[in-house]
Amino acid sequence: MEFLLDGVRAVTWQQGVMYLVGFLLIYLAIAKDYEPALLLPMGFGAILVNLPNSGVLNQMVEGIGESQGIIEWLFHIGIDASEALPLLLFIGIGAMIDFGPLLSNPKMLLFGAAAQFGIFFTVTASVLLGFDLADAASIGIIGAADGPTSILVSQVLHSNYVGPIAVAAYSYMALVPIIQPFAIKLVTTKKERQIRMPYTPANVSRSLRIAFPIFVTIIAGFIAPMSVSLVGFLMFGNLLRECGCLGTLSETAQNVLANLITLLLGITIAFSMRAEQFVNLQTLVIMALGLVAFVFDSIAGVMFAKLLNLLSKNKINPMVGAAGISAFPMSARVIQKMGLAEDSQNHLLMHAVGANVAGQIASVLAGGMILNLVPRLLG
Repeated sequence: MEFLLDGVRAVTWQQGVMYLVGFLLIYLAIAKDYEPALLLPMGFGAILVNLPNSGVLNQMVEGIGESQGIIEWLFHIGIDASEALPLLLFIGIGAMIDFGPLLSNPKMLLFGAAAQFGIFFTVTASVLLGFDLADAASIGIIGAADGPTSILVSQVLHSNYVGPIAVAAYSYMALVPIIQPFAIKLVTTKKERQIRMPYTPANVSRSLRIAFPIFVTIIAGFIAPMSVSLVGFLMFGNLLRECGCLGTLSETAQNVLANLITLLLGITIAFSMRAEQFVNLQTLVIMALGLVAFVFDSIAGVMFAKLLNLLSKNKINPMVGAAGISAFPMSARVIQKMGLAEDSQNHLLMHAVGANVAGQIASVLAGGMILNLVPRLLG
């Protein structure tokens, strides 16, 4: 079915659906304040690329030849050819992160690892549903709760579903305050959610703060070489923060660079949201699988904390385990809010931040592991 607009090229019903998707993303960004720096450009971009004869896409113009569209050019230069945009964003993310809470309580690294379970569970589920391994791995990485990682992995593996994967990853990151409380309450009791965890900050030396990003990069390079671009740029950003002699560059990375790249990445990924690629049954299945990945990440972190409580004298509030996903710092804030709702004197923020930072590291390592394993399995 097509709708004719006085001589303008017909608008298909699929393009109409994408206009509605664009309006929804813009509404969530503005009215609900859900990740506006990401969802607003993605929503507007979804409208731009689905306009008939859209000038933001490459096309042949009679009498002129090929006209180069800006969004298609940005996509090929910044994502398809070099993966530059998502990687550069990691510098800004790294500069924002304070690893102090993690370094003062290193066992929080365990929660970062446990809360990646949803990734591998979803990869398995996707294969069973008929997706090929590259697409299944790309869908599973939605569970990394890290938009740039999802885009990078799906692009490197040449997934057919880059657009739906990006939308799912960023949308569910924005919906963490809704998804995580639901998942946590499924597997915890009120008594468990009331467990208090006093916080006694340990002194983390400047030398340790500087050494940490360097050694994490080296270790990641040996364990999962394909993760070096992900981990390395993240840790380089953190080194800018902690070195103490590049304050202006650190501030620039945290603010100007991160904001600019986020806006460009959001509107550029809309290239993969063209109606003919996006409006199909597979997109709905991918959105559902992405939700499964987020929920199982949170549940796995909680269950791991409960397992540790069976073996430990000092009890851990299981909700802290759920902060091991990479949605930094939203997840840590959600856990703090839930803790205060159960007990007004129970402040879990610093424990949750430690787990949340560990999740940021674990998610990029998981992405690197997938990039190492999948090409080998595909032969």
